[in-house]
Amino acid sequence: MLFPMNINSATFLTSATDLKSCKSSVYPEFAFIGRSNVGKSSLINMLTNNRKLAKVSETPGKTQLINFFSINGNWTLVDLPGYGYARVSKDKRAGFNEAVADFLDQRETLLQTFVLIDSRLPPQEIDKEFIKWMIGSNIPFSVVFTKADKQSTSKTNTNVAYFCKTVLEGITPAPMSFISSSETKAGRKEILAHIDVLMSAR
Repeated sequence: MLFPMNINSATFLTSATDLKSCKSSVYPEFAFIGRSNVGKSSLINMLTNNRKLAKVSETPGKTQLINFFSINGNWTLVDLPGYGYARVSKDKRAGFNEAVADFLDQRETLLQTFVLIDSRLPPQEIDKEFIKWMIGSNIPFSVVFTKADKQSTSKTNTNVAYFCKTVLEGITPAPMSFISSSETKAGRKEILAHIDVLMSAR
């Protein structure tokens, strides 16, 4: 039986344009990233029980900065720009923002990155390229399949199983995966319990 942490406080800390401008931290950090319009802001608000914490917009790519939120005063949630609309870096690292790549690759207090995938869609090339880069860079990550409420459970399970088989199979250690919905709060307790476990093992 899962016992997810209680979220007693969730407050905005600061924003940064790149790794150099990120303030140092003594608290573990958990980053959330995904293709633009994947439902990242809605997921963050669902996890923290605060519908106004992350700005939800109909405009893809709204998040342009690295945003930090203090959770319970003992860990930090990091909202990263979506990689679908971000500026491509010179070496075209998976087509996403160079500042984001630097943060994921070099931030010492980053414990885990949650890669968000739209559960309604077949594997998208940009998602596959991003995960390939994460694996090649030895960056620990988990996968969160979003918008599960937008279709039948069987369709979600079929899409998730296909994604795991074609994109995640063979990865060692195998990344954790979660099915979520910001509307029904599906996946909330599992994701928070996973964060709790990672913090305890730190």
